[in-house]
This record gives sequence, C-alpha cells and structure tokens, in this order.
Amino acid sequence: MATASMLSVEDALERILTYFHVLEPEDRALLDCLGQVLAEDVRSDIDIPPLPNSSMDGYAVQWASIAGATSETPRLLRVLGEVAAGSLPHQEVVPGGAIRIMTGAPIPQGADTIVPFEDTDELERRRRGEGKLTEIAILKELRRGANVRPAALDVAKGQMVLSKGTELRASEIGVLASLGKARVKVIRRPVIAVLATGDELVEPGQVLSPGKIYDINTYSIAASVLRYGGIPRVLGIAQDNLESLEAKVEEGLDSDLLITTAGVSKGDYDIVKDVLAHRGQIDFWSVRMRPAKPLAFGVLFQRDKGGRVLKHVPHLGLPGNPVSSMVAFEQFGRPAILKMMGKEDFAKPTLEAILEEPIINDDGRRVYARAIVSKRNGVYYARLTGHQGSNILTSMAKANALAICPEDVPMMKAGERVKVQMLDWAEDQS
Repeated sequence: MATASMLSVEDALERILTYFHVLEPEDRALLDCLGQVLAEDVRSDIDIPPLPNSSMDGYAVQWASIAGATSETPRLLRVLGEVAAGSLPHQEVVPGGAIRIMTGAPIPQGADTIVPFEDTDELERRRRGEGKLTEIAILKELRRGANVRPAALDVAKGQMVLSKGTELRASEIGVLASLGKARVKVIRRPVIAVLATGDELVEPGQVLSPGKIYDINTYSIAASVLRYGGIPRVLGIAQDNLESLEAKVEEGLDSDLLITTAGVSKGDYDIVKDVLAHRGQIDFWSVRMRPAKPLAFGVLFQRDKGGRVLKHVPHLGLPGNPVSSMVAFEQFGRPAILKMMGKEDFAKPTLEAILEEPIINDDGRRVYARAIVSKRNGVYYARLTGHQGSNILTSMAKANALAICPEDVPMMKAGERVKVQMLDWAEDQS
C-alpha cells in the first residue's frame, strides 16, 4: 500500500512549478511564432479595411436608383465603369448610374449600395454575346448599404488588437499579418535537454546485441517536448560510469531544463543519483501515481572553473520504463514547459466517460490507465488499450486518453463514470 511519505500528483506539480518562470522575449518572424505567447501589446497603425469596400462582386449604385426593382419591373442603369480589387475608383456614381465592382474593391464616391451580379441581368447579357456592357438591369431592391463594408469595420487605427500574453494560433498570425507585422516579440521557446542513462541502451539504427534494448525514452520525450512547444536538445545516452554521466550532465546545463530518464528508483544504480546530487540539489520522490511512482527533481549548478555558480538549471528525472516516462512527462514536464512559454492553462482537456472495462487499483495510488475514448450517441466511452504494464509502449500508441482511478478507490467497475484526461482531442470525440 502507499505510504504517507508519498507525494500527491498535485503536491509534486506545485513544488516543481515553483522552480520555473516565464522566459525572456525574442523577436521572431511571423510564421515562426505559431504556438508562442505575445510578449507585448499589439496596436494597429492602420484602419482595417482602410476604405469602405465591397463584400460582393456586383455593381455599386445609389440606393434611390434601385428602389422598387423586381424581376418584373427592373431598374435599368448606365454602366459608368469598373473597379477591381486593389485599384482605386476614378469615377463617381451618379443617379441612374452603376459601376461594376469586385469583392474588396473600394466603394466609389456617390455609391451607397452594392447589388450582387446574381441580382442583375449581366449573365443573360453575356449569353447574348454583348461585349462591353453599357447598361445593366437591376432585378431586386436591396436595403440601403447592402454589401458595403465600412472603413475600420474590423480594426480601427490605434486600437489594441492583441494583448500581451495571447497565444498565437493561425488566426492570430493572420491578424498580425493584416496589420503589416512581419516580426513580433514573443516569449521564447525553452530549450530542453534530454538525456537517457543506462549501459543497456543502444541508439536506433544500430545493431541490437544480446542484452541490449533500443533507446526509446529519448525519442518519445524529445517528441513530446516538440509537441508542446519546446526545443529538444538530444544529448544521447550516458553510460553507467562517472565519466560518461558527468560529461553528459555538464553538456545539458546549457539549457532551460534537463530531463533524464532512468536511474531514479530504489533499484537503480546509485551512480546516477550520486552524480546528480553532486552537481546540485536533487530530491528523489515517490509520487502517489501509477505508472511513474519514482521521480527526481531539483536544480543542477553550472559552475565556472573556480567553482562559482553561474546558472541554476532545473532537473526532472523521469522513470526508465517508457510508459512511466511519458505519463510523468505529461503530468510534470509539460506544465513546466508551458509555464516557461508564458502560458497559464496547464490542464489537459478532461471529460467524463462510461468505463467499458474495470480498472484495478491494488496499491492506493492514482492510476492513469491508457484508454481509447470515443463518442457514441452523444455519450463518451472509455476502453482500455490492453495490457497496462509500464513497459508496454504500444498501450500509449493506441491511447488517446488516460482514464483516472482515484487513490482511494480500489476498483472502478465497467459501467461507472470515469474522469479521463485527453492526450489527443480529435473532432470525432468533441
């Protein structure tokens, strides 16, 4: 059973997040800022649109000239000219006149209404082979001001458009482009060093000799760092000797966070713990969760040749089993990255689902069971992905959620409602 010395997930996360702060801003090209957070307020130097313009392809007219128009009693107007998008009108619309206009083109002087092509007889005239149109029949009366977009309808000059702290999605990137911004100040992305430890590990692509396994955690954790906006710095594999581990840890100190995998549980070689403790102040925790009970966290010191501390680098030590490593990263590494990026909402989307298989909790820890959540007839259902061993990484590959069994619940039965933390949020689940 769990002991009183174990930390809750919430306590562990709270302790970890106190070590992180929002990083400094950087100036970046617009397309490079997707997913980053604005480091400054953005005001507009222009009106958008800058001039009244047409929302339709059609004819700019004076409303009085089309009042009462129907297909039986059309209003025949003289075509005075044409204005394309990107051009300025050089003629004025007078009573009984019309100017052919394209979507987005500025409204000519004198016009107050746009009649779409489909409410005229232009198509019929084209079918008859008429060349340049000198007149056009209006077949429908529209309201005054129809299809006219006023200047500054979207944004007025001097207006606050996006505030500091806004996360830049595709829509915000588009808004910044509409303001003419080619570059913008954003909170920089954190650099996350990722280090795997263990003599048994081999790089993918190499020949796998007896007793060896491929390095999984480097790639799953580095990919997770990328997914949540960080910049992974892959350090490779540290062997189980002082020289190798010291060198790799030193290399990782030029980062905003060093993540190691393995070497943090009671059964692991003490060499990993000794090196980490020697390089800084590291605590080794037991967290009341399954998988991923063992966790290390603290700070490592980057020193100059005289021993003076130049920099404090947070260190997160994840378990060695691949599922444990990924689940622990989701609960602790991901929020740390988001906080450094200036984001404030660290929670994954959660919902309630009907459990389709039981979850057994035999040791009083919070269980994060890998699950597939689907929606049927408006109801969410969660079924487990098979064997839940912390070494079964395919259980994570199949999952789109973690079904959570609380610490004090020894078993959740099929048919019960379960809280699920969504790893992925697809349209067919929403």
